[in-house]
Amino acid sequence: MTTSVDSPATRLATRLSFLVAGFGISCWAPLVPFAKERLQIDSAMLGVLLLCIGIGSILAMLATGPISARYGGKPVIVTSGIALALILPLLTIAATPVTLGGALLLFGAALGSLDVAMNVHAVEVERAAPVPLMSGFHALFSIGGFAGAALMTIFLSFKVSALGGSLVCAAIMLVAMLVAWPRLLPAVRVEEGPLFVRPHGVVVLLAVLAMATFLAEGAMLDWSALLITQMGLVGATQGGLGYILFAIAMTTGRLLGDGLTARLGDYRTLLGGGLLAVAGFVVLLSAPIAPVALAGFLLIGLGASNIVPVLFRIAGAQTHMPPALAIGAITTLGYAGILAGPAGIGVVAEAVGLRTAFWMLAVLLLLVPFTARRTTAAAQAG
Repeated sequence: MTTSVDSPATRLATRLSFLVAGFGISCWAPLVPFAKERLQIDSAMLGVLLLCIGIGSILAMLATGPISARYGGKPVIVTSGIALALILPLLTIAATPVTLGGALLLFGAALGSLDVAMNVHAVEVERAAPVPLMSGFHALFSIGGFAGAALMTIFLSFKVSALGGSLVCAAIMLVAMLVAWPRLLPAVRVEEGPLFVRPHGVVVLLAVLAMATFLAEGAMLDWSALLITQMGLVGATQGGLGYILFAIAMTTGRLLGDGLTARLGDYRTLLGGGLLAVAGFVVLLSAPIAPVALAGFLLIGLGASNIVPVLFRIAGAQTHMPPALAIGAITTLGYAGILAGPAGIGVVAEAVGLRTAFWMLAVLLLLVPFTARRTTAAAQAG
């Protein structure tokens, strides 16, 4: 199949890649308690095993940017997407902590490779399009996350075995990748320069902003329930309400983000999104009435939703370093923020309190609007 850079086929393939990435990682989440019970391990050992996903992802991300720069994103997307599907069932039958750790390391590597390569591919597809597309691509990752967690939970609720449910989910992922395969671009801005380049220029700023944004997103997942219960906004059984509101707003913002960015431009999107997210933190942490405070999660989700897609778009447009290498650096540092963030917030919370730690996150996110003009201007200037 001959595939043009901007066509319904390439857009479909890119969306399927994002969908598979979100779907695959979220299928694993409901299986975690079953793995803990099967292996008869304590929470500390489980934490070490889960860290294998992050280690595998970061190691793969470091290599994927250079590989995509040299050979294009298609082979990486296809290989990592299929690997993600094939490894998922293995996570349900690993009989020892060592074998599960090895499987999780490979699972994380497949996810990390797919994450970088699909963003490299998305930048190229969007560059050839007359309208922004990046936010919509990232929305498919969120939708895949909802779908994967929901489908696996349904299977487990109806007493389908963990292996049986994971096999069905893996089959869905394989079908999606087989549909995407011939529609992916055969090469994405193949670079002839060195495979490894130290991040420099505006790419460093983009990576820092991505890390700050991912850190805030990770805090919503890992710490929001404890925060709102400690503040007395909800009871213990409703602790997940905050993240639900955040996730809904995040997905909605990304679904609407391409049209918004087309009207406002990257600078105003970063400026407005950053200010809205910071305002959400202020509302959450200071509003005296629970419903108003909880609305802060909606503001945070809407504000943060299009920051990362815009950062990837700018990374593809800048000329300080090859786009694939820039995207690899941004993804790696951003993911490192997600991994290190929960532990860092825990240390800060132990010293000054969780509420103060969230205020510090709000201050950190101010980097986005404060540097919005410099970020977009530097990228446009090359």
